[in-house]
Amino acid sequence: MTSRILVVDAVPTNRIILRVKLSAAYYEVVQATSGQAALAMLRKSAPDLVIAAADLPDMSGRALCAAIRHKAQAGGPNQSSVPVPVVIMHTQDDPGERLASLAAGADDVLTRPIDDVVMLARLRSLLRARDAEAELQLRDDTRRALGLAEHSAEFAMPGRVRIVSTGVHPEVRAMVNRLQQRSDDHIEFVDADDALRDTGRAPDVVVVAEAPGGLGEGLALLPQLRANRATRQSALIYIAQPDQRREAASALDLGANDLMITGPDVDELTIRLKKQIARKRTNDRLRANMRDGLRAAVIDPLTGLYNRRYALPHMSRMAEQAQRMRRPYALLLADLDYFKQVNDDYGHTAGDAVLVTLAQRLKDNLRAADLIARWGGEEFLVAMPDTDRRSAQRTAERLCALMAKHPVTLPGDRRITVTLSIGVAIGLPSTDDTPVDLISRADQALYAAKNKGRNTVVMSDTVMALPSPEKRKPLPPAPKPNPRLAPPVEIEQARDTGTDGATIPPWGLSRT
Repeated sequence: MTSRILVVDAVPTNRIILRVKLSAAYYEVVQATSGQAALAMLRKSAPDLVIAAADLPDMSGRALCAAIRHKAQAGGPNQSSVPVPVVIMHTQDDPGERLASLAAGADDVLTRPIDDVVMLARLRSLLRARDAEAELQLRDDTRRALGLAEHSAEFAMPGRVRIVSTGVHPEVRAMVNRLQQRSDDHIEFVDADDALRDTGRAPDVVVVAEAPGGLGEGLALLPQLRANRATRQSALIYIAQPDQRREAASALDLGANDLMITGPDVDELTIRLKKQIARKRTNDRLRANMRDGLRAAVIDPLTGLYNRRYALPHMSRMAEQAQRMRRPYALLLADLDYFKQVNDDYGHTAGDAVLVTLAQRLKDNLRAADLIARWGGEEFLVAMPDTDRRSAQRTAERLCALMAKHPVTLPGDRRITVTLSIGVAIGLPSTDDTPVDLISRADQALYAAKNKGRNTVVMSDTVMALPSPEKRKPLPPAPKPNPRLAPPVEIEQARDTGTDGATIPPWGLSRT
């Protein structure tokens, strides 16, 4: 989708020139002649980026920038919480004015006459950063709407900054010394050979400074820094010399987040470092929230085990791998015996303690490659790759014995013995059984284990499959009693019996 850029300038010629250049780069351009008109256009057309002149008829470019930031913080039904990037255009290169615009919140500053290559590279970089931040913010907002997150307090901790020079550069060394004296951030200075080394904690910002007279050696570092695991999420600032315009434009397309094209300037770098550290930490928080949200969606909060949402696709992948490698795999369905009685006699807190204890014992006594999931209520599923019938049965029997042998400690130091019933099904590469088929067979074996007396293991291939509910013939209605005859004898519904003698309960019978 084409990005929309709002150009704010009272001079028609300036607006026309920018509109032509931006339209040629396939941007959609909207225009405003004053600050108030620009604010109204923000509500109407929702631009992705604003380019504003430093001097407007009713306010300065810095005042417009502050108003845009204020609207983003205030929010609204149609207002994104991610601020719109603002670029301010100056008529001349005045270092003081440039620093004032950056300090006022401008994302970048351009000076007329505008270098088209550098300008377009800056716009691409700012729009990429905004899109990435907006996507993270959207996911974070969704998690909050679902009640999966709370707003966290922000703690201003010192940042970690690594400054890299591509050659002998006294100006950079002097800049580092001044930064270390005036900043609370941890500043380290390294040469290009040590730029990619892992120091244990990733830097928040890496600054790559080109030496005077260089040929853009720092450009080769940017994609390496972006691909390196230690610096992949670090913000990158590229400092070019005034005669390195082409290198400056290339740096933004090679992964730099920010750019200085006037050489080392400690005042300007201080402002840009503050912005990049804040933005990097915001994105880190959003990414962490997203990871936590994804984890919350597939993890059972009580036991810490995977839930059914994760287990089903995982078992599908396991089945595909088993078919590909021509190896069997096993599914175990384990259910706590008389769990309702535990809740009734000791309370739900005790029931939770039993569930947590069982989950921990499963994790401690199964392989890392085995999937353990809370299937629902007091029922747990174990999927074991590369496991034949004998191994699965021995594992299930070991888990039953382990649970029966070691009592569970409840709150208040009370101890009770809780047992397991387990149904086991084996997936063979020679069959077309799906994981859903195996779960159904393991479930029937679990019913058989319950009816067999509990605290036992039943293999699904020893259980006669029950007919589907559609094929079962309903019992005829009982005849009305005749007072002249003796009371009718109650006839119990027949039960199917497996080949191992286990009696399977009729459909609908509880297996607590």
